[in-house]
Amino acid sequence: MDNRAIEILKQFFGHDQFRRGQEEIIKHILNGRDVLGIMPTGAGKSACYQVPALIFEGTTLVISPLISLMKDQVAALNQAGVDAVFINSSLSASEYREVFKNAAAGVYKIIYIAPERLFTDDFTALMKQLEIDLVAIDEAHCVSQWGQDFRPSYVRIRTFIDKLPRRPVVAAFTATATIEVSNDIADLLNLQDPHRTVTGFNRENLTFNVVKPENKFKALLEFVKKNSENSGIIYCATRKSVEDVCEKLRSAGFKATRYHAGLSDDERHVNQDDFIYDRMKIIVATNAFGMGIDKSNVSYVVHYNMPKSIENYYQEAGRAGRDGEPAECLLLYSGQDVRINRFMIEQSDMNPEISPEVRASIKEKDFERLKRMTFYSTTTDCLREFILNYFGEKTHTYCGNCSSCNTTFETVDITLEAQKIVSCVYRLRQMNRSFGKLMISDILRGNNNEKISRMQLATLSTFGIMPDVTSRRIHKIMDFLVDQDYLSVSDDQYPVIQLSSRSGEVIKSMEPVFMKLPKEVVKEKQTSKKRKTKASDQPEDLSLFGKLKALRSEMATKARVPAYIIFTDAALRDMSIKKPMTLEAFLDVSGVGKAKQEKYGEIFIELIRAES
Repeated sequence: MDNRAIEILKQFFGHDQFRRGQEEIIKHILNGRDVLGIMPTGAGKSACYQVPALIFEGTTLVISPLISLMKDQVAALNQAGVDAVFINSSLSASEYREVFKNAAAGVYKIIYIAPERLFTDDFTALMKQLEIDLVAIDEAHCVSQWGQDFRPSYVRIRTFIDKLPRRPVVAAFTATATIEVSNDIADLLNLQDPHRTVTGFNRENLTFNVVKPENKFKALLEFVKKNSENSGIIYCATRKSVEDVCEKLRSAGFKATRYHAGLSDDERHVNQDDFIYDRMKIIVATNAFGMGIDKSNVSYVVHYNMPKSIENYYQEAGRAGRDGEPAECLLLYSGQDVRINRFMIEQSDMNPEISPEVRASIKEKDFERLKRMTFYSTTTDCLREFILNYFGEKTHTYCGNCSSCNTTFETVDITLEAQKIVSCVYRLRQMNRSFGKLMISDILRGNNNEKISRMQLATLSTFGIMPDVTSRRIHKIMDFLVDQDYLSVSDDQYPVIQLSSRSGEVIKSMEPVFMKLPKEVVKEKQTSKKRKTKASDQPEDLSLFGKLKALRSEMATKARVPAYIIFTDAALRDMSIKKPMTLEAFLDVSGVGKAKQEKYGEIFIELIRAES
């Protein structure tokens, strides 16, 4: 790993270490290898191409589908002291000329561009003058017809790269992609032997809740009242619902604005800015809003209607808690949501270039996605486990941070069940036998089927010792025992359960074994667990934190950027804990790089000194 990567991370972005997956991706990019990074929202995808961009001699091109994302990232880079620019339809004619003049002179290390503008004559000419070392493709799932946001313009990215004077390193990133879609991305973008990194889809700071209220707006009102000091997004399925919910919230005294495709471009722009700049606490929107919005202090996302896919839901819900702080994701479900989505899929307009056969396949896939989303909305299983399993990330633990875990699961003593299961595996080993979960469950429950009879397994002392325990429960306990290393699983094509080095602890230890399991009998709802506390060992100074936020707001107004571009809430919290009194100490605050130290250090330190 190039030591400069760590130096640049600290100098420009104010962090001492990389997040999970970032260092590995950056290493491969710097070594000249294509990469495909699948990382959840808030995991730091942008640093994976921004850090190499500042190491490479030439220019990095970032292809992004949304103007809002480009503006946010370029503003953040400029604040951090990086020369970056965007090229899209929001530029005036004079700005456009100035950008191209500076770009041709090699002023910019990073250029953001919309895919639709790649083949314009002036941009084609510019590409012949520049040394492009890296092409980063954000929201890469848009290239796949099987992805939830297919854009035909993404399909032409491959042709654009092929026409460059020299093929650069190509890095593709997305937050939500099944195995099928990720393979499609690699193929359609012609990634060359790409290094694939899947950092995991788990966002531990997010709480997932599904509620089936009799009155949706009443449930929403109660929720936003509890979060009145926080910033949040409320997604609705239709423009009519957006208008209705927004008006009712305003009537109830909330600072709410709206966003949907039926509004004029000017109003959408104003409303979006009002939300991003914290002039409005709440934005009520269709799914036309949010993709690429980098607002870090969104504390909750409410889905007033169920979206049409897990991909859409997780991408939209993931806009909460981007700063790593605890955040809530609430889905208000009703059966009517399914009918609305079926209608919208039936009536959806597709690109005329797509053949009738492909259209039919896409619709069929959309209906399958809707079915899975409906299962999520109605399951009593762990919601986090459901999402992670959908994206191919296997997990057997109950998160304790979703509505299912907090209402339909309980912590139980499984010591006796664990002993029986481990004993069964041990007795089988004495017979030089080993089986998978299904067979072990049948033995424990006393199912004398043909295979058990033929192998004379009914003679085992552990045969039929768990007759009243369901197979599902036994499987879950086995998964837990494997997770805790009390048992192990073979790497064979047909994996079997085996003993591990810790198996003896279950049999010999007097310490009980506890596990969260589905309740056997439906009981009254328990009070939901409180949101997780922050990881900091020390609490922040709340009075100082409030004053730092006010100062940040003043600085943001002067700089004409959103407040979180100056410093995130997480950075201000760290500031209020560490209370730096010198410029050198100010650099120790998470998120403070050299440029921000020079721009804002003195004025923030002055406030901290005055309050200490």
